[in-house]
Amino acid sequence: MWWGVAAALLANVLYSSGFVLEKRALAALPEVTVRRPGRLLRLVLGSPLWIGGSLALAAGFAAQLIVYRTLPIAAAQGIFVSGLVLLVLLSARLLGEETSGRERYALAAILAALLMVVLSLDEGTDTVSRGAPYPLVLLLCVPSLACGVWLYRAAERRALRRHRMPTTGVEYGVAVGLLYGVSSLAIKGLSGYWSASDIGGALLAVLRSPYPYLLLFTGAFGLVMSQAALQRCRASLIVPVCTTVTCLYTAVLGTLSFGEALPDDPLRLALRLAGTALAVTVLLTMPKHDTAPQAPASPKELTPP
Repeated sequence: MWWGVAAALLANVLYSSGFVLEKRALAALPEVTVRRPGRLLRLVLGSPLWIGGSLALAAGFAAQLIVYRTLPIAAAQGIFVSGLVLLVLLSARLLGEETSGRERYALAAILAALLMVVLSLDEGTDTVSRGAPYPLVLLLCVPSLACGVWLYRAAERRALRRHRMPTTGVEYGVAVGLLYGVSSLAIKGLSGYWSASDIGGALLAVLRSPYPYLLLFTGAFGLVMSQAALQRCRASLIVPVCTTVTCLYTAVLGTLSFGEALPDDPLRLALRLAGTALAVTVLLTMPKHDTAPQAPASPKELTPP
């Protein structure tokens, strides 16, 4: 179990560093858009800084395989979300981003909500599942992918409106979070096939499962969608929203689909349900727009009477 905790903490460092490196790289690139994915890929692949960030994220996904082999899904999400604190610190230090007072309270509430989920865990009764029925996984994942893509397109349409207020990126974060939530379930599914004694058989079983194909879809769409969103919005807000959606999605639906039972103890059950409800409520009430920059005063307005 301690290997899983160490791998989760390592994944937090890799994810936070990767997102910050990609954000810095995107700041120096021309505007990218999902409507021109070929141009987007050409631009980002020409940036060594962006490639470094993407490699860090890929290593974070690899660390998840170890996490899901040794920890229950809900416990893993509780550790993953602690990386939000590191992300906000790195964003302030390296990107110069500042969060508003309301956003800091919202982040604190999200951390409190997910701490409640962690406190609901019981090492003596929690089990680590190795598999889930494919029809159930697809029934959960396919509508989630469609919802994520639709939500992102809706946010893009609003972003194209003239005289719009600057967006904080909450909608983008929720959309990408849904895709990464599906990706997290796919990684959980792949972790069940890990077998050092029969690599060929494990590989064949993986190819017969839906998990590699879900990863390909979420990887391709998540790459394009997340880069455009990161360039437009603050990493210190969009990444915490994305991470929260991903963690809640994986904790709730992963627990259901992989059969990792909810707590029998009433107090632990109340903590898990209340923590989930609090995090969702915070997401729904977070500000959707940044403060519009004030126009500079005209020379006439600056002239004293």
